[in-house]
Amino acid sequence: MIPVRRVVLSLLVLAGPAMAQGKHTAPAQEETAPPVATVPYDDKLARLAEVLGSVHYLRTLCKAPGGDEWREGMKQLLDSETGNEPQRKERLTAAFNRGYRAFASVYTDCTPAAIVAEERYRNEGATLATEITSRFGN
Repeated sequence: MIPVRRVVLSLLVLAGPAMAQGKHTAPAQEETAPPVATVPYDDKLARLAEVLGSVHYLRTLCKAPGGDEWREGMKQLLDSETGNEPQRKERLTAAFNRGYRAFASVYTDCTPAAIVAEERYRNEGATLATEITSRFGN
């Protein structure tokens, strides 16, 4: 497993200048599903995933350079954090998609407000990444 610090730090680099996946499917039999593994920073990680989805949408909409880097950053985050935990992966993917769709429903053109929103979300992502690595990094 790749340490969370390395992946989140690589996302911090992106914040200076993510990845809609397939549909969420519930397990066929909930009573036999194993419990969802969680880590103390899952809530912050879910918010970071949501921010990544938002930034990915806005940067793509505004044709900003490196827009696909956010999707790749999310892929790295999923690979490092959810290895053999499909339910955590689904939860983080859902958060990314929620962030993506939230802005897709509001902005269909790159406007000054979209640019400001993208900058604010990048800043929030950088703050979250710093908080996660400083408190939980290994």
